[in-house]
Amino acid sequence: MRHLRIATRRSPLALWQARYVAGLLTNRHPGLETSLVEITTAGDRFLQSRLAEIGGKGLFIKEIEDALLAQRADLAVHSLKDMTSLIPEELCLAAVPEREDARDAFVSPSRVRLEDLPRHAAVGTSSLRRQCQLLERRPDLKIVNLRGNVETRLRKMREQNLAGVVLAAAGLHRLDLAEEITEVLDPEVSLPAVGQGALAIECRRDDEEVLTLVAPLEHAPTRMATGAERAFLAELQGGCRVPIAGHATLAEGTLRLRGLVGSPDGAKVVRGERSGPSGSGAALGKGLAAQIAAAGGREILAALGGTPPAAGGA
Repeated sequence: MRHLRIATRRSPLALWQARYVAGLLTNRHPGLETSLVEITTAGDRFLQSRLAEIGGKGLFIKEIEDALLAQRADLAVHSLKDMTSLIPEELCLAAVPEREDARDAFVSPSRVRLEDLPRHAAVGTSSLRRQCQLLERRPDLKIVNLRGNVETRLRKMREQNLAGVVLAAAGLHRLDLAEEITEVLDPEVSLPAVGQGALAIECRRDDEEVLTLVAPLEHAPTRMATGAERAFLAELQGGCRVPIAGHATLAEGTLRLRGLVGSPDGAKVVRGERSGPSGSGAALGKGLAAQIAAAGGREILAALGGTPPAAGGA
C-alpha cells in the first residue's frame, strides 16, 4: 500500500493529531503517501448541550468508524479518551502511540492559581469529571458549561469574563498553546479522564496491510497504562452522566491505577487505588472498579443511571 486515507475530526487538535500520526507513518515507511478524510461528527455539530445530555463521547467517533466500515478510510486517529469501551467487532485498536502529558491544566486570564480564586468565581468546563472534582474542593465555584474546540473555549473564557477554564494539558501542548497554562493540576487535585493525553489508531480488524504499517507506532507502556484505565471504565459501565476518572502510571515494572466515581456536585466522591505487575492492567481495572463500587460508588452509579458492577467482584 502506497497511499493511506486517515479519517479524522475537523477540529484543529484532531487535525494536528492526524497529521502527527501521518508523519510518524511516512517516517517509518519512506514512499508512503497519506491523505486526510475530514469528518464533522455529531459531537462537533451539537455544541450547545453537555455531552452527557446528547449521548456522550461516542458522538465524536461514530461517523468516523462508519467511514472505516464503509472503506472510505483505511485508518482513523482519535483521542483515546473519546473512544467508547466497546468498538464495532469489525474494527480494532491497532496502535496506541506514546502518551503526552495526561494531566488537566488550569488556564486563567489573570494568571491566578485555582486554589487562589476568589469565592464564587466562574470556571468553565463541559466535563462532569472536572466539575465534580472542582466542586469537591471548592463548592462555592460557579461552573459554566463550555464546549467547542480548544481555541473556542479559550475565546469564550475571555468573552464571558470567566475566572478560568480547565483543559487537557496535552491539547494545549500539541497546539503550541502551552503559554496559556497557569498551572498543571496534580492528579490528586484533578484525576485525569481515562485515556487522556493518548492517541488511538483504529482500523479494520481484517486489514493486515494497515495493521502491519501502524504496528511500529505502538508504545507498550502507554498501551499497558491505558488498558488498565479502560478496563476500569468498562467494568463500571457508568455511562456519560457519571463523573468517572481513571489514571495509570507505569514505573519499574509496576502499574499503579487510581480511579474515582463521584456525583456531579462533588458532594460524594469515592476514590481507590491498586497496583500490580505491568501485565496485570485488565485485572487491576476490574478489581479497582469492584473496590470503588463496594465503597459507595455503586450507590452513586445507580442514582445517576449507570449500571454498577455486581457485588462480590475481585
